[in-house]
Amino acid sequence: MSAQNVQIAMGRTPLRQKIDMYFTNLGLGLNPYALRRARMREIISLEMKSDAQLARMGLSRDEILPHVFRDLLSV
Repeated sequence: MSAQNVQIAMGRTPLRQKIDMYFTNLGLGLNPYALRRARMREIISLEMKSDAQLARMGLSRDEILPHVFRDLLSV
């Protein structure tokens, strides 16, 4: 199985779509592929944590993407 066939999903929304929607909601007209690919390991690592673990880090699940891309975007 090639890596291109693997789909990662958190809940009902695939992670790739979740990231694309994050950028869409910010009103950015860019293709986030390179940004997503560069930061996917950190995103997955945070998504795998429990809500309690995220809370100890001062994050909620909805704050993962803004946290990961915080150096690029001030929202």
